[in-house]
Amino acid sequence: MNLEFLVTHSGGFHADELLSSVILTRLFPQARIVRSRAPEWITPGTDRIIYDVGGAYGPDNRVFDHHQRGAPLREDGQPYSSFGLIWKHYGRDYLLASGLPEDSVDAVHTAFDASFVLPVDLLDNGAISPAVAGQLAPLTLPTLLESLKPVFDEEDPDADDRAFHAALVVTRSFVEANIAQRAAKLRAEGLVLRAIADAGASAILELPRGMPFRPAIVKSGADHLLFVVHPRDKDWCLTTIRRSDEGFEARADLPKAWAGLTNGDLELACGVKGATFCHNGLFIAAARTREAALEMAELAVKEARSPSA
Repeated sequence: MNLEFLVTHSGGFHADELLSSVILTRLFPQARIVRSRAPEWITPGTDRIIYDVGGAYGPDNRVFDHHQRGAPLREDGQPYSSFGLIWKHYGRDYLLASGLPEDSVDAVHTAFDASFVLPVDLLDNGAISPAVAGQLAPLTLPTLLESLKPVFDEEDPDADDRAFHAALVVTRSFVEANIAQRAAKLRAEGLVLRAIADAGASAILELPRGMPFRPAIVKSGADHLLFVVHPRDKDWCLTTIRRSDEGFEARADLPKAWAGLTNGDLELACGVKGATFCHNGLFIAAARTREAALEMAELAVKEARSPSA
């Protein structure tokens, strides 16, 4: 495909065409972004992809608009924005171009669509309001990206285009970081599942390094696990396992007697030489050595299982 142009509308910009541009410029770095509503630009051609403008949806002609009557809907009836349409047709290629292993592409594509693309689609179509985020509404990604537009009384005719390209740099960082985090979580899942198998019936899961662990623990059904131990820089961490993605309630807290203590005071309270820190919230502690961290974990398991706990 010899694409020369990536065509989207001129004027003020929104998150959906910015995010679409991130995907397309990665796949077609030789193509130039053209921001225009002129008929000669928004008419399909073999040298272009048209998105968020054009009044039609036609993958065969590479036109991806969603403002027209009869605009495409997802299988569940929810609307697409241009970002959703571009992600649907080009997202997998983008992930491969980003270096994601082929066997991870479908999982990351689906997860990114559900948690990142769909909210943008819904906001852009007015299907939900930023107000659902409450006091955080001004800090949602679409709102922040739109805040990069020129102010209303900017007189420079090139201000919109200049702001669009500046915002594109910021937008690209968010997409790439989010994809990288999702890929990392898949890598972590494999490591955690192997560690769970090695742990057997133990309530303590030892990991080779700090990494996301709760999704794999839930996926494996390892309900017997209570604490996680892993190295961190020059010391070792002992952490709790949250019961759910929302909130901070843990399957078991660290012993109350350790709360807020450090070094000698913590060693005295728990009886473990090398104990260095316990958070006042009882969700993380630290020790100088693996042996000390594991000993603290055993004590925490014992207290959690005691009748008075």
